[in-house]
Amino acid sequence: MERAAVIVAIDGPSGTGKSSTSKAVAAQLGLSYLDTGAQYRAITWWMVNNGIDIDDPTAIAAVAGKPEIVSGTDPGHPTITVDGTDVAGPIRTQEVTSKVSAVSAVPEVRTRITELQRSLATSAEQGIVVEGRDIGTTVLPDADLKIFLTASPEARAARRSGELKGADVHATRAALIKRDAADSSRKASPLAKADDAVEVDTTDLTLAQVIECVVTLVEEKRAAAK
Repeated sequence: MERAAVIVAIDGPSGTGKSSTSKAVAAQLGLSYLDTGAQYRAITWWMVNNGIDIDDPTAIAAVAGKPEIVSGTDPGHPTITVDGTDVAGPIRTQEVTSKVSAVSAVPEVRTRITELQRSLATSAEQGIVVEGRDIGTTVLPDADLKIFLTASPEARAARRSGELKGADVHATRAALIKRDAADSSRKASPLAKADDAVEVDTTDLTLAQVIECVVTLVEEKRAAAK
């Protein structure tokens, strides 16, 4: 039976389970998957690698169109390259993490990456799960389903420090709160919940429960679209 192609936007701050949930939901439902945060990390990595002053928005804006960023959308093996170089590992370093908010706040960067994201989402034949911070509000305001994941700062810090193997939970919590403030207060496409998004608080849920909840929401949307 032919299933309706569906575009799913999953937003929320770091440590809410966005990536794990989005990948699993896409894999389970046969959808493509796009980690938009990886694209911002990729352009940040390129800026750092090319000696661009991260504290100078004008310098960043001037070269925002230069790197060629290609995202693979297979949820089982998502890939990302910059100018043909595999950067899946390098973009996760602390150096890139500490600078991505500054780079992604530059309007020219957001315009460039948003165009990339829209073209990938609209060309996904089976449908796609797109995760980020401004997908439902800015990138794909007409997405079929918008989900906003939240969790307490404590739960998010515990998860993130678990991912970072041995990181200090208090320092991680402080870093997350700082990142939230930067992402929520930037002028260009701030982190925000879309008015028509379904909010899912993951604080007391296991990853499996979050995935199950989102899969159910997507299947309901697909059924209604028939």
